[in-house]
Amino acid sequence: MRKLPRLARLAAFAPAIMALAACKMEVLKPSGDIAERQKDLLLTSTWLMLIIIIPVMALTIWFAWRYRASNRNATYKPDWDHSTKFELVIWAAPLLIIICLGALTWVGTHLLDPYRPLDRIAEGQPVPDQEPVRVEVVALDWKWLFIYPEQGIAMVNEMAVPTDREVEFSLTSTSVMNAFYIPAMAGMIYAMPGMETKLHGVFNNPGEYQGLASHYSGAGFSGMRFKAHAVDQAGFDAWVDEARASGANLDRAKFLELEAPSENVKPTPFAEVDPELFDRVVNMCVEEGKICMAEMMALDAQGGTGLAGTINMAQLTHDKETRRGVARPVFGSEPFMVTGFCTPADSLKMFADLRENAPTVRKDQTPMRGIALPRPENRLGIEMPRIIQDARRDNAAEPKL
Repeated sequence: MRKLPRLARLAAFAPAIMALAACKMEVLKPSGDIAERQKDLLLTSTWLMLIIIIPVMALTIWFAWRYRASNRNATYKPDWDHSTKFELVIWAAPLLIIICLGALTWVGTHLLDPYRPLDRIAEGQPVPDQEPVRVEVVALDWKWLFIYPEQGIAMVNEMAVPTDREVEFSLTSTSVMNAFYIPAMAGMIYAMPGMETKLHGVFNNPGEYQGLASHYSGAGFSGMRFKAHAVDQAGFDAWVDEARASGANLDRAKFLELEAPSENVKPTPFAEVDPELFDRVVNMCVEEGKICMAEMMALDAQGGTGLAGTINMAQLTHDKETRRGVARPVFGSEPFMVTGFCTPADSLKMFADLRENAPTVRKDQTPMRGIALPRPENRLGIEMPRIIQDARRDNAAEPKL
């Protein structure tokens, strides 16, 4: 009779055991070449460490058993304190393992650099002579926005890419630092406000895969997940056509509405996207009239704006920090923003010029260098002073007060 309560307690764990059995081991069974190489790096490092860990664990048990109090046959040498051979073994073996791990990690880290364009799409299969699929990713509270600049569409909490095709992600965030992660495709990469990060990856097998925010970012973090669809080219074209059929338009005003914190958002398509939207999100100037970071940095590089800059301010009507529930620190009673000096025509020329002058350049993968790859250029900061000077000269724009 006493066994029944125990069986009942074990039965209570059955749903949890079933749930764990249904989990996909995407890290150890990836679908992309980058994730596959990362898995190999992980397993090789683990096996190298086990060369030391397993003998140490086994010897710990053996010593405890061999020299137990009841074993009178164990050798007792209270005056023994040194053995050159023993010291050589216990120091040389870990040192060799550390050297191997260091070399493996150094080479693997640079070969799998997320900023590095792919050198192959699968083992023995070079990258085909075609441009990568470009996807601009924005981390919002608490959802993901995927913009396809070449297709002119956008999707919330869902993405699709063709199989065996290089994908180039450009990532940023609107509020706090987040972490973009598709375990079956590639490693994790941060998305940070006011910055643009890069990630290159590929799907080799069709299917539906899980994507998520792998770092805590607030109350709605648990629902910040999305589906990544790996399909053939025909399936990708059909997915794009379906998004275009929605008829919705993602302009700057709509983006500010979308930016409001929300949880467990269903996939939402947009048929048209403002071509400047991602650049403005990175530059923190989606709001109408607000100065862009690139413009401000260019003005600072030229010596600042003097007296005109001290009074070139306006009331901040859209405050994302307040919308998130965090008070915004300001130097006064009302939140304010610095207004832009550039006219709309200047801004249009600036962003268009930057997009044209920032192509993806496939660099030579060899030889490996100690300083790794060249520092990636931020496409929003390349020759910015020249661009603004040209725009001002062409439009004869005077700073407004």
